[in-house]
Parts: sequence; C-alpha cells; structure tokens
Amino acid sequence: MRTIRIGAGAGFSGDRIEPAVELAEKGDVQYLVFECLAERTIALAQQARMRDPAAGYDPLLAARMRAVLRPCRERGIRIVTNMGAANPVAAAEAIAAVARDLGLHGLRIAAVTGDDVLEAVRAGDHRLDETGEPVSALADRLVSANAYLGAGPIAAALAQGAEVVVTGRAADPAMFLAPLVHEFGWSMTDWTRLGRGTVVGHLLECAGQVTGGYFADPGCKDVPDLARLGFPLAEVAEDGTAVVTKVPGSGGRVTTATCKEQLLYEVHDPARYLQPDVVADFSGVRVSEDGPDRVRIEGGGGAPRTGLLKVSVGYRDSWVGEGQISYAGAGAVARGRLALEIVAERLRMTGVACRETRFELIGVDAILGPALSAGAPEPREVRVRVVGRTDSRAEAERIGQEVESLYLNGPAGGGGATKSAREIVGIRSLLLPEGVVTPAIHVVES
Repeated sequence: MRTIRIGAGAGFSGDRIEPAVELAEKGDVQYLVFECLAERTIALAQQARMRDPAAGYDPLLAARMRAVLRPCRERGIRIVTNMGAANPVAAAEAIAAVARDLGLHGLRIAAVTGDDVLEAVRAGDHRLDETGEPVSALADRLVSANAYLGAGPIAAALAQGAEVVVTGRAADPAMFLAPLVHEFGWSMTDWTRLGRGTVVGHLLECAGQVTGGYFADPGCKDVPDLARLGFPLAEVAEDGTAVVTKVPGSGGRVTTATCKEQLLYEVHDPARYLQPDVVADFSGVRVSEDGPDRVRIEGGGGAPRTGLLKVSVGYRDSWVGEGQISYAGAGAVARGRLALEIVAERLRMTGVACRETRFELIGVDAILGPALSAGAPEPREVRVRVVGRTDSRAEAERIGQEVESLYLNGPAGGGGATKSAREIVGIRSLLLPEGVVTPAIHVVES
C-alpha cells in the first residue's frame, strides 16, 4: 500500500528551527508542516497589521524559510504552514523574497485567504460562546475574527502545483490532512479517512510534544537527549493508518505513552472531536509499538462535519501592570511579605484602580497558593511579584512603579527590580456557518 511521509517542522510560533532542517535533510519526507499559530497569536498579528499593512505574519517566517527552502527544493519536499497569520499574501511575498535571495527561482507559493471574517462578524447578529453576549458589546474593542479553515483550500493549492502553501487561521490537523487528501485523492465526504487523517494531524501538530518534550518528567518519565529533541514524522498509508517516528539518532523518544498523551491533548470528547472537515472519532484508535521509536496508529473514524466553523475573536481586554523585586538571606520570606503589604497599602492609598490583583512570593506561594504552600521549609531567597489588571496603561504603570520604589522605601536588601505594563488581547469564540466563509488562493513565484 502506498505511503507518504509528513514531518512536523514546528509546534508553535517560537519553536526551534534546527529540528525542521533535520527533517528536511534526513527525514525522507515529502511534506514539512509548520504549525505556528495560536488563538492569541493571530489577534496580536492583526494588531501588528493595523499598525503596518505589510506586517502581520509570523516574525520567524523568513528565518525558518531561509533554513529549509534549499533542502526542501532540492528534495522535492512541499511546505505547508499557517505562518501567514493575519497576512498570508504578505507572507507569500516574503517567502518569495527569501527564495530569490537564495537563488531559488520559479518557486511556486500559494497564499490561502478567507479566514478573516471580521466584517461578517460585525455585520451579523452573533453571540459569543463563552458569555452569551452579542459581539456588538465589544464595540470598538474588537480587533479580529478568524475562522478555522479546513483542509480543502490547502489541498486545492497543492493541486495547483504550489511548493509552499501559507495560510492564516486553519485548523491545526487540517494542515497535515490536506497533503493526504491531495496525494491519495480522498473524498471530502470520506468521513472514515478524514477522521483518521485528523488523528495523524493531531498527533503531529505540536511537534516535539509527541517525541517526548512535554512528556518528560525526570525519574518518572525519562527522555534522552532533550537538547537535541527530534521532531516527529508520520508514514501514512492510503487507508489512513500511520506510523509515528522520528529521524534516527535525533534526541527524544516516540513511545505508545507519548502518543497516547498527545492523542488526548486538548480533546474534550474523543468520540466527537469537532473539526471543519469532519467530526473525528478517536475512541477506536489503537496504538502499538512497531519498533524502536516507531508507534503504529490504527483505527479511528469520523462523521459528517457540522457545517459550522469556529471563529476566534480577539478584542482589547485590559492592561496588566507588573512589578518584581528579590530578597535573599535570613528573613527573606518575612521581608518579602512585608514588601507585599507595603505595595498593597500604597495602591489603596494612591487610588490605583485594579479589576483584579495578585500579590505573591515566587518560590513560596506563587503557583500552589498560600494554603498548599503552608508548612513548607522556608527558602533563603524569594521574589516578590505584584500584578494587577487595569483599564489604562497609566494605571498599569503605577503598579510597577510602586514595586520599584521599594529599593529605598521598603524592607532591607531588595534587588533586581523589574516593571512592565502591557496591553492584554482577550480571546472569545463563536460559530459561523461555513457558507459565510469564502477561501481564495493567491499564487506568487520567486
């Protein structure tokens, strides 16, 4: 039975670049997929595009393409990525510029657009899933609305001969499913194969997670050579069965345990994993060892898609101000607690309006909270952290200023103070009929 090999070149925007080069040079893959887009990432990208119409794509796009375009072109490897973020067409132009700089002429690059549904969301009577409020309640705070596209437009771009396909918001598994649809000629109503292809995509979408990165826990789940963690690839057959593996000699580990953890990652109902292409059913998936660092994935299926697309809505939510300062030596915890009391009183005295605040000692109670941290041995060093959510930058900045003032006005021995104020983009979601969304393909060449 015919198989193709698909590699995962990235699992998030800031991921390492070297493992993707390793896959291109040594993985014997036909496709290399870079999954670099999260819900908040695209809202921030939309903000960047509003400031500069030529911006809005992934900041590491050029660096990634400069690293992999030549080995991919030499080996006939096709690239699929969502690094287009808020501006896929500009991203395609940027890829073409990198290709020309590398002397790679005639590279065919397709930008898939249509996921930006901001105007449709503004014009319609839509409500946010999380709160039930109308979208109109966000008013001028609304920044972005991007629908999760499926595999269809990507497969169509591949059918047009694209060597690189760059999208905006697409469902993560769909970027891996699209090459399977294109190569094997799967029907977009073959729910079983679409479901199995979604299983493969879900296993690969987070890259190093399935090769042991996020899995590792020393003494409990040991994973070798994490500094050289290899990213996964899948050998996928025409019936949708697959073997997940990695480049021989690369770091990390592929086991049934790593695959099972990833299979359940971010899945609410394994029998009904809602995707734009299919309602995937993971409940019948069988996972078994197929050799060292080789795990066979069989079974799984699907049901007809719902006809609705998830839309990620970004909006200006608030500002967050933060200040930190460290205390060390005897009495460090007591001095840290006194510092927190001082800042809390100062914020009350000066009338800083906060929606919510956190006062914590990193190293004592910042993660588990005071109740679970009580009775633990007292550390010799702590870091004070005060953070508050406000409605303005000016209010947020005052929080960090109060912490910084502890240098001379607070407990003895404070040092290493830092402060920041940043705008927070909130994320909500809604469902939109798929007929409202009109994907398009724009082709450029180097």
